[in-house]
Amino acid sequence: MSATEASNNPGLDKDLGGAPQTQNGSGAPIQPQMSAEEHQVARAAARFGYGPLAHVNTAEASLPAFGGEFQPGLYKSVEGRKFGNPAPLGLCAFALTTFVLSCINIGARDISKPNIVVGLAFGYGGLVQLLAGMWEMAVGNTFGATALSSYGGFWLAFAIVLTPGGFEIEEELGATSSDPSNFYNSMGLFLMGWFIFTTIMLFCTLKSTVAFFLLFFFLDLTFLLLGISYLQTDSSGGVNTPVQKAGGLFGLLAAFAAWYNALAGIADTSNSFFIIPVAHFPWSATGRTRRTKSEREIA
Repeated sequence: MSATEASNNPGLDKDLGGAPQTQNGSGAPIQPQMSAEEHQVARAAARFGYGPLAHVNTAEASLPAFGGEFQPGLYKSVEGRKFGNPAPLGLCAFALTTFVLSCINIGARDISKPNIVVGLAFGYGGLVQLLAGMWEMAVGNTFGATALSSYGGFWLAFAIVLTPGGFEIEEELGATSSDPSNFYNSMGLFLMGWFIFTTIMLFCTLKSTVAFFLLFFFLDLTFLLLGISYLQTDSSGGVNTPVQKAGGLFGLLAAFAAWYNALAGIADTSNSFFIIPVAHFPWSATGRTRRTKSEREIA
């Protein structure tokens, strides 16, 4: 909104707390001059949608899920904004850390200890993903901020538990003793709690895209199976290896789904010869729009 448009609005000064209008000798109203601060408030209200100038027809307006940022394929254009889309960064941080841990869970290269994940969980999956979540908050995306920051916190917490000789959580819970059931039960509850959280996040993807939904669906099954592998131990009292491997398999699927969504959020006409398809649900906002266009074209 320009200064001229703001000054020509009869009700603007009243809304902004300015001086009332007066009339000259001919009876014509005199528009009072707005201060620089009042012009700035008016422009901010028009741009960001708050204040007395923000009038939204809730019957017609349809807000895109999650603000579109943490939903590649529907995210808003970043032109004219100071912030880029932080979702691909958080997705890549999550994907790589999940990929390495899942490979260990399925027994790749006969690696038995997940110590190598500690560095990734602290530096990439934890710190970088947490930062991406905070940047999602800066661009006004509540879902993206909640999801990325939470999973960044998960990796930090997971790294703290597994840090060798550091916090000694495993030792205190008896992981190296003759009866590690206390540690297994504790880890199982820890993972089941993240299963519940991921289920909540999964519900919020039902109006997004198939690619985005599958990411949280695979991750939900990963937490569920890994939690069961610790809570329902095998006959020897150890981790239920078949269930753990199944959880590792779904973890790999979640990692590749996260990479796929990240690529969909990065690739555009400026840097790629092709656009990554994300398969919008037919009941989503974009799916309904495309269906309406198709019906019009057929008619």
